[in-house]
Amino acid sequence: MSSSASRKPYGVKGAPYGFLLPAALLFALFFALPIGYAVWLSFRKVHVSGLGLGSGARHEVWAGFENYTGAFHDSELLHGALRVLGYGCVVVPVMLGLALLFALMLDTDKVRLASFTRLAIFLPYAVPGVVAALLWGFLYLPDVSPFYFVLGKLGLPQPDLLDGGPLYLALSNIAVWGGTGFNMVVIYTSLRAIPAEVYEAAKLDGATPLQIALRVKIPMVAPSLVLTFFFSIIATLQVFNEPTTLKPLTNSVSTTWSPLMKVYQDAFGRGDIYAAAAEATLIALVTLALSFGFLRAANRRNRQEEAR
Repeated sequence: MSSSASRKPYGVKGAPYGFLLPAALLFALFFALPIGYAVWLSFRKVHVSGLGLGSGARHEVWAGFENYTGAFHDSELLHGALRVLGYGCVVVPVMLGLALLFALMLDTDKVRLASFTRLAIFLPYAVPGVVAALLWGFLYLPDVSPFYFVLGKLGLPQPDLLDGGPLYLALSNIAVWGGTGFNMVVIYTSLRAIPAEVYEAAKLDGATPLQIALRVKIPMVAPSLVLTFFFSIIATLQVFNEPTTLKPLTNSVSTTWSPLMKVYQDAFGRGDIYAAAAEATLIALVTLALSFGFLRAANRRNRQEEAR
């Protein structure tokens, strides 16, 4: 009995590791190993001997940083990054602004049909990105869109949203329509967690609903705003579904419109998985650097506010 009692603490102590083991194995097999393999491929290339015919004429060799050098000097990858930057400058502020506005409106006492409104705002997030892009893509086409039919009957101008500058607005609209609901739920949940005593104290001090929203609610949900901004930046850098889905509908979207589309084109269009691996690694590093820098700046600001 004494020996079993002495062994029990060790079993209890090791129980958390047993629960973590399945998740750790899945993480290693489907996340860590693929990333490691992509990084390894980014330092390789195919060496062709002679005419490239026969067995052994093509084999992998060490390339060093050659693929990364090529990625840095690839104008298509750079232009894709600039396009995504312009796309993000539209998507992130508009989406988070609408999410915050809807959350504040739903958090008021006089709101009606709050449950239905929350569901209606969140529902577009449940629509798969490809389906949403197809839906909006056909609404953008002048020949089949009911909006263009109505504009034509009213004698109003019919802008082509799939060409030139309006294309950014068309793509941004799809992202805003699909992502606002998720961010709204995150912010709204934080608002509901604020103690009612805080609002009562503000009302006793004579604060109006607008002043409560600006000076109480928004500062107290700042961590949620930081979180949603963080997720939005990552999603913007990884935009792929919307431009890829709209590409067959317009000539304004190239096969390398975004960095991830460039990676896909190099890997499966040109068959150069080594250059694609280097580009994907660079995109991951840029995403990590921006995320780390933003979180560090947000944490520094929080510490400064706490010190005050």
